[in-house]
Amino acid sequence: MISKLLSISTLFLLTLFFLPNTACKREPVYFGELPDPTDSTANPTNTHPCSPDSIYFDQQILPLLRSNCAMTGCHDAASAEDGVILDSYNNVRNTGGIKINDPSDSKLYEAITETDLDDRMPPAPQPPLSVEQKALILKWIQQGAQNLQCDVACDTTNIRYSTVIQPLLNTKCVGCHTGSSASAGIVLSNYNDVKNLVDNQKLWGSINHQAGYKPMPYPAGGAKLPQCELDQIRIWIQSGAPNN
Repeated sequence: MISKLLSISTLFLLTLFFLPNTACKREPVYFGELPDPTDSTANPTNTHPCSPDSIYFDQQILPLLRSNCAMTGCHDAASAEDGVILDSYNNVRNTGGIKINDPSDSKLYEAITETDLDDRMPPAPQPPLSVEQKALILKWIQQGAQNLQCDVACDTTNIRYSTVIQPLLNTKCVGCHTGSSASAGIVLSNYNDVKNLVDNQKLWGSINHQAGYKPMPYPAGGAKLPQCELDQIRIWIQSGAPNN
């Protein structure tokens, strides 16, 4: 009798082992470093310090969406293509099809990882988001798609094009200003074009919303870049805008 029971138990366990696990769905895994705000937890003057383990919507996610998606004719408030508006936290949460329990199935994430050029966001001929940017948005959703904010540490002592200026432009501007479809014909995705805009003063005039220059970030009436970032660009320009 005991032998028969053991045989039945063994058969039952083997059956469970070989049954397909349809409920098990793994999220995409990204191996590498994600762009994040400077760790400001050690700065006692910061009321809300940034943790390198958390994704902050205002500092990391919203600039990407505004630069690459929330544009005229796409997903700004006026255009609202397919009913999707990606210009603020509430609009992203309400219209972006965010699924906290199944992050990779979120409408926003599916759109930026779509391989069909007709369905991908940003649409061709704009380049797709980088692997790091896609991973950042996925991690934000995995962390609960929260509206976290923090006081970013402002480093104005070691301003280099490769480590400060280029990443800043990539996050805040390059979505609109790259390739053959660059807005207003202004390209900010490579050093030579950026340096030309420094030399003719268009870069500084635009980011400071000076009269006679198209304000950047666009549209007009929007906020300037944070003061820390303006200071970093100013210091870099005053040092000769080197390609360092």
